[in-house]
Amino acid sequence: MSWKILNQFLLLVTVAAVCFLSGAANDSTLKIATTSSLYDTGLLELLAQNFSEEYNVTVQIPTHSGTGIAISDGERGNVDMLIIHDKKRELKFVQDGHGLERRCLAYNYFYLVGPKEDPAGVKGMNVTEALKTIREKGMADHEKVKFVSRGDESGTHSKEKSLWQSAGYNYSEINNSGQWYIDAGSPMGATLVMANEKSAYALADMSTFMAFKSKLDLVPFVEGGSDMLNVYVAIALNPEKHPGVNCDLAVKFINFLVSDEGQRLIADYGRAQFGQPIFFAARGNCSLIGCQAEECAVPAAATCID
Repeated sequence: MSWKILNQFLLLVTVAAVCFLSGAANDSTLKIATTSSLYDTGLLELLAQNFSEEYNVTVQIPTHSGTGIAISDGERGNVDMLIIHDKKRELKFVQDGHGLERRCLAYNYFYLVGPKEDPAGVKGMNVTEALKTIREKGMADHEKVKFVSRGDESGTHSKEKSLWQSAGYNYSEINNSGQWYIDAGSPMGATLVMANEKSAYALADMSTFMAFKSKLDLVPFVEGGSDMLNVYVAIALNPEKHPGVNCDLAVKFINFLVSDEGQRLIADYGRAQFGQPIFFAARGNCSLIGCQAEECAVPAAATCID
Protein backbone atom coordinates (compact mmCIF):
# COMPACT_ATOMS: atom_id res chain seq x y z
CA MET A 1 0.00 0.00 0.00
CA SER A 2 1.47 3.40 -1.03
CA TRP A 3 1.79 6.23 1.48
CA LYS A 4 -0.77 8.22 -0.56
CA ILE A 5 -3.40 5.47 -0.32
CA LEU A 6 -2.59 4.90 3.35
CA ASN A 7 -2.98 8.61 4.13
CA GLN A 8 -6.33 8.73 2.32
CA PHE A 9 -7.47 5.66 4.26
CA LEU A 10 -6.46 7.20 7.58
CA LEU A 11 -8.22 10.43 6.66
CA LEU A 12 -11.45 8.58 5.92
CA VAL A 13 -11.20 6.69 9.22
CA THR A 14 -10.65 9.97 11.08
CA VAL A 15 -13.63 11.65 9.39
CA ALA A 16 -15.83 8.64 10.14
CA ALA A 17 -14.76 8.68 13.78
CA VAL A 18 -15.51 12.39 14.12
CA CYS A 19 -18.92 11.93 12.54
CA PHE A 20 -19.66 9.01 14.85
CA LEU A 21 -18.64 10.94 17.95
CA SER A 22 -20.63 14.01 16.83
CA GLY A 23 -23.67 11.83 16.29
CA ALA A 24 -23.24 10.23 19.69
CA ALA A 25 -22.95 13.65 21.33
CA ASN A 26 -26.07 14.87 19.53
CA ASP A 27 -27.98 11.76 20.59
CA SER A 28 -27.36 12.69 24.23
CA THR A 29 -28.17 16.41 23.91
CA LEU A 30 -31.68 17.87 24.05
CA LYS A 31 -32.42 21.45 22.98
CA ILE A 32 -35.58 23.12 24.32
CA ALA A 33 -37.26 26.39 23.37
CA THR A 34 -39.58 27.70 26.06
CA THR A 35 -41.28 30.61 27.79
CA SER A 36 -39.62 33.13 30.07
CA SER A 37 -41.87 32.05 32.97
CA LEU A 38 -40.68 28.44 33.06
CA TYR A 39 -37.08 29.58 32.74
CA ASP A 40 -37.05 32.63 35.05
CA THR A 41 -38.79 30.79 37.89
CA GLY A 42 -36.25 27.95 37.75
CA LEU A 43 -38.83 25.18 37.28
CA LEU A 44 -37.56 24.04 33.89
CA GLU A 45 -33.99 24.02 35.16
CA LEU A 46 -35.02 21.75 38.04
CA LEU A 47 -36.88 19.38 35.72
CA ALA A 48 -33.99 19.33 33.25
CA GLN A 49 -31.47 18.65 36.01
CA ASN A 50 -33.43 15.68 37.35
CA PHE A 51 -33.90 14.29 33.85
CA SER A 52 -30.22 14.78 32.99
CA GLU A 53 -29.06 12.96 36.10
CA GLU A 54 -31.48 10.09 35.62
CA TYR A 55 -30.65 9.49 31.94
CA ASN A 56 -27.07 10.82 31.74
CA VAL A 57 -27.86 13.37 29.03
CA THR A 58 -27.34 17.09 28.46
CA VAL A 59 -30.27 19.51 28.31
CA GLN A 60 -29.79 22.92 26.73
CA ILE A 61 -32.32 25.78 26.78
CA PRO A 62 -31.11 28.18 24.06
CA THR A 63 -34.45 29.96 23.70
CA HIS A 64 -36.40 31.19 26.75
CA SER A 65 -37.84 34.59 25.87
CA GLY A 66 -41.44 33.68 25.12
CA THR A 67 -43.78 31.49 23.12
CA GLY A 68 -43.51 33.51 19.90
CA ILE A 69 -39.72 33.25 19.72
CA ALA A 70 -39.84 29.59 20.78
CA ILE A 71 -42.25 28.76 17.96
CA SER A 72 -40.06 30.59 15.43
CA ASP A 73 -37.07 28.53 16.56
CA GLY A 74 -39.16 25.39 16.26
CA GLU A 75 -40.32 26.27 12.75
CA ARG A 76 -36.66 26.60 11.74
CA GLY A 77 -35.76 23.29 13.35
CA ASN A 78 -33.24 24.90 15.69
CA VAL A 79 -34.44 22.95 18.74
CA ASP A 80 -35.79 19.49 19.51
CA MET A 81 -38.94 20.45 21.43
CA LEU A 82 -41.07 23.32 22.70
CA ILE A 83 -42.67 23.98 26.07
CA ILE A 84 -45.08 26.87 25.52
CA HIS A 85 -48.49 28.28 26.50
CA ASP A 86 -50.68 29.44 23.63
CA LYS A 87 -53.21 26.82 22.52
CA LYS A 88 -54.12 28.41 19.19
CA ARG A 89 -50.50 28.58 18.04
CA GLU A 90 -49.71 25.15 19.51
CA LEU A 91 -52.46 23.57 17.42
CA LYS A 92 -51.26 25.38 14.30
CA PHE A 93 -47.66 24.29 14.93
CA VAL A 94 -48.79 20.65 14.99
CA GLN A 95 -51.25 21.03 12.11
CA ASP A 96 -48.52 22.57 9.95
CA GLY A 97 -46.40 19.48 10.53
CA HIS A 98 -43.72 21.08 12.69
CA GLY A 99 -44.66 19.19 15.85
CA LEU A 100 -45.84 15.67 16.61
CA GLU A 101 -48.54 16.25 19.24
CA ARG A 102 -49.46 18.35 22.28
CA ARG A 103 -48.96 17.12 25.82
CA CYS A 104 -50.50 19.22 28.62
CA LEU A 105 -48.18 19.07 31.61
CA ALA A 106 -48.85 22.02 33.95
CA TYR A 107 -50.96 25.09 34.53
CA ASN A 108 -51.43 28.15 36.68
CA TYR A 109 -53.25 31.45 36.19
CA PHE A 110 -52.69 34.89 34.82
CA TYR A 111 -52.94 37.85 37.17
CA LEU A 112 -53.99 41.40 36.42
CA VAL A 113 -51.64 43.34 38.70
CA GLY A 114 -51.24 47.01 39.48
CA PRO A 115 -50.12 49.60 42.03
CA LYS A 116 -51.47 49.19 45.56
CA GLU A 117 -53.16 52.58 45.32
CA ASP A 118 -55.34 51.22 42.49
CA PRO A 119 -55.66 54.51 40.57
CA ALA A 120 -58.22 53.05 38.16
CA GLY A 121 -60.34 51.60 40.98
CA VAL A 122 -60.53 48.07 39.58
CA LYS A 123 -60.54 46.19 42.90
CA GLY A 124 -63.42 43.71 43.00
CA MET A 125 -64.00 43.74 39.23
CA ASN A 126 -63.64 40.80 36.84
CA VAL A 127 -60.96 41.04 34.18
CA THR A 128 -63.28 42.35 31.45
CA GLU A 129 -64.61 45.14 33.67
CA ALA A 130 -61.12 45.95 34.89
CA LEU A 131 -59.61 46.27 31.41
CA LYS A 132 -62.49 48.46 30.22
CA THR A 133 -62.01 50.70 33.26
CA ILE A 134 -58.23 50.92 32.84
CA ARG A 135 -58.65 51.90 29.18
CA GLU A 136 -61.33 54.50 29.94
CA LYS A 137 -59.43 56.12 32.81
CA GLY A 138 -56.08 55.82 31.08
CA MET A 139 -57.36 57.66 28.02
CA ALA A 140 -58.80 60.33 30.28
CA ASP A 141 -55.57 60.78 32.28
CA HIS A 142 -52.54 58.86 31.04
CA GLU A 143 -50.33 60.31 33.78
CA LYS A 144 -52.50 58.69 36.44
CA VAL A 145 -53.53 55.36 34.85
CA LYS A 146 -51.20 53.29 32.68
CA PHE A 147 -50.99 49.74 31.38
CA VAL A 148 -47.73 48.02 30.41
CA SER A 149 -47.99 45.24 27.84
CA ARG A 150 -45.31 42.66 27.09
CA GLY A 151 -45.81 43.47 23.42
CA ASP A 152 -43.54 40.62 22.33
CA GLU A 153 -45.91 38.04 20.78
CA SER A 154 -45.37 35.81 23.82
CA GLY A 155 -48.06 33.54 25.24
CA THR A 156 -48.88 36.20 27.83
CA HIS A 157 -49.15 38.86 25.11
CA SER A 158 -51.49 36.58 23.13
CA LYS A 159 -53.61 36.12 26.24
CA GLU A 160 -53.76 39.87 26.74
CA LYS A 161 -54.95 40.34 23.14
CA SER A 162 -57.71 37.78 23.64
CA LEU A 163 -58.82 39.48 26.86
CA TRP A 164 -59.09 42.84 25.10
CA GLN A 165 -61.12 41.15 22.38
CA SER A 166 -63.42 39.60 24.99
CA ALA A 167 -63.85 43.09 26.44
CA GLY A 168 -65.10 44.27 23.04
CA TYR A 169 -62.00 45.88 21.50
CA ASN A 170 -59.79 45.18 18.51
CA TYR A 171 -56.22 44.97 19.72
CA SER A 172 -55.02 47.42 17.05
CA GLU A 173 -57.45 49.91 18.55
CA ILE A 174 -55.96 49.39 22.02
CA ASN A 175 -52.35 49.44 20.82
CA ASN A 176 -52.81 52.84 19.18
CA SER A 177 -55.12 54.49 21.69
CA GLY A 178 -52.70 56.75 23.53
CA GLN A 179 -49.85 57.14 25.98
CA TRP A 180 -51.64 55.22 28.72
CA TYR A 181 -50.81 51.97 26.86
CA ILE A 182 -47.09 51.15 26.97
CA ASP A 183 -45.53 48.46 24.79
CA ALA A 184 -42.57 47.00 26.70
CA GLY A 185 -41.40 44.49 24.10
CA SER A 186 -39.79 42.54 26.95
CA PRO A 187 -39.96 39.22 28.81
CA MET A 188 -42.28 38.93 31.79
CA GLY A 189 -39.82 39.86 34.52
CA ALA A 190 -38.67 43.01 32.75
CA THR A 191 -42.28 43.96 31.99
CA LEU A 192 -43.21 43.68 35.67
CA VAL A 193 -40.22 45.82 36.65
CA MET A 194 -41.28 48.47 34.12
CA ALA A 195 -44.89 48.39 35.35
CA ASN A 196 -43.61 48.79 38.89
CA GLU A 197 -41.45 51.78 37.95
CA LYS A 198 -44.33 53.46 36.13
CA SER A 199 -47.00 52.55 38.74
CA ALA A 200 -48.89 50.82 35.96
CA TYR A 201 -51.17 47.82 35.55
CA ALA A 202 -50.02 44.71 33.68
CA LEU A 203 -51.03 41.17 32.83
CA ALA A 204 -48.60 38.62 34.32
CA ASP A 205 -48.39 34.90 34.74
CA MET A 206 -48.77 33.85 38.36
CA SER A 207 -45.38 32.12 38.61
CA THR A 208 -43.26 35.04 37.41
CA PHE A 209 -45.22 37.47 39.57
CA MET A 210 -44.56 35.30 42.63
CA ALA A 211 -40.87 35.04 41.74
CA PHE A 212 -40.56 38.85 41.44
CA LYS A 213 -43.07 39.78 44.15
CA SER A 214 -40.47 40.76 46.76
CA LYS A 215 -39.02 43.34 44.34
CA LEU A 216 -42.37 44.89 43.43
CA ASP A 217 -44.96 47.23 44.91
CA LEU A 218 -47.60 45.75 42.60
CA VAL A 219 -50.48 43.61 43.86
CA PRO A 220 -52.93 41.28 42.06
CA PHE A 221 -56.44 42.65 41.46
CA VAL A 222 -57.81 39.83 39.29
CA GLU A 223 -56.60 36.26 39.79
CA GLY A 224 -58.02 32.82 39.08
CA GLY A 225 -61.03 31.83 37.02
CA SER A 226 -61.38 30.03 33.70
CA ASP A 227 -60.73 33.17 31.65
CA MET A 228 -57.32 33.56 33.35
CA LEU A 229 -56.11 29.97 32.89
CA ASN A 230 -52.53 29.50 31.75
CA VAL A 231 -51.77 25.99 30.44
CA TYR A 232 -48.27 24.76 29.59
CA VAL A 233 -47.79 22.24 26.80
CA ALA A 234 -44.82 20.24 25.51
CA ILE A 235 -44.39 19.41 21.81
CA ALA A 236 -41.64 17.30 20.23
CA LEU A 237 -40.56 18.46 16.79
CA ASN A 238 -41.49 16.29 13.82
CA PRO A 239 -38.34 14.68 12.33
CA GLU A 240 -40.06 14.25 8.96
CA LYS A 241 -40.38 18.03 8.72
CA HIS A 242 -37.08 18.75 10.47
CA PRO A 243 -34.55 15.96 9.84
CA GLY A 244 -31.80 15.80 12.41
CA VAL A 245 -33.80 16.90 15.45
CA ASN A 246 -33.45 14.68 18.50
CA CYS A 247 -37.03 13.49 18.52
CA ASP A 248 -36.32 10.37 20.59
CA LEU A 249 -34.81 12.34 23.47
CA ALA A 250 -37.56 14.96 23.23
CA VAL A 251 -40.21 12.25 23.59
CA LYS A 252 -38.29 10.72 26.49
CA PHE A 253 -38.25 14.10 28.28
CA ILE A 254 -41.96 14.63 27.65
CA ASN A 255 -42.65 11.19 29.13
CA PHE A 256 -40.56 12.22 32.15
CA LEU A 257 -42.58 15.45 32.53
CA VAL A 258 -45.89 13.55 32.62
CA SER A 259 -44.55 10.74 34.83
CA ASP A 260 -45.29 10.50 38.55
CA GLU A 261 -41.90 12.06 39.31
CA GLY A 262 -42.29 14.92 36.82
CA GLN A 263 -45.81 15.79 37.93
CA ARG A 264 -44.73 15.71 41.59
CA LEU A 265 -41.82 18.08 40.90
CA ILE A 266 -44.18 20.49 39.14
CA ALA A 267 -46.83 20.35 41.89
CA ASP A 268 -44.32 20.91 44.70
CA TYR A 269 -42.32 23.68 43.06
CA GLY A 270 -42.46 26.96 44.99
CA ARG A 271 -43.75 25.57 48.28
CA ALA A 272 -40.43 25.99 50.11
CA GLN A 273 -39.72 29.49 48.79
CA PHE A 274 -43.19 31.02 48.53
CA GLY A 275 -45.24 28.88 50.90
CA GLN A 276 -47.42 27.70 48.01
CA PRO A 277 -46.92 26.04 44.63
CA ILE A 278 -46.55 28.41 41.70
CA PHE A 279 -47.48 25.76 39.12
CA PHE A 280 -50.03 22.95 39.27
CA ALA A 281 -49.73 19.50 37.75
CA ALA A 282 -51.98 18.77 34.80
CA ARG A 283 -52.74 15.24 35.96
CA GLY A 284 -56.16 15.04 37.55
CA ASN A 285 -57.12 18.48 36.23
CA CYS A 286 -57.60 17.80 32.52
CA SER A 287 -61.23 18.95 32.32
CA LEU A 288 -60.48 22.05 34.38
CA ILE A 289 -57.71 23.18 32.03
CA GLY A 290 -59.47 22.27 28.79
CA CYS A 291 -57.19 19.43 27.72
CA GLN A 292 -58.52 16.21 26.21
CA ALA A 293 -57.75 13.02 28.16
CA GLU A 294 -55.55 11.68 25.35
CA GLU A 295 -53.28 14.75 25.44
CA CYS A 296 -53.24 15.48 29.16
CA ALA A 297 -50.34 14.25 31.29
CA VAL A 298 -50.07 10.93 29.43
CA PRO A 299 -47.05 9.40 27.67
CA ALA A 300 -46.37 10.28 24.04
CA ALA A 301 -48.34 8.33 21.44
CA ALA A 302 -46.53 9.63 18.34
CA THR A 303 -43.39 7.86 17.17
CA CYS A 304 -40.16 9.38 15.88
CA ILE A 305 -39.78 8.20 12.28
CA ASP A 306 -37.51 10.28 10.05
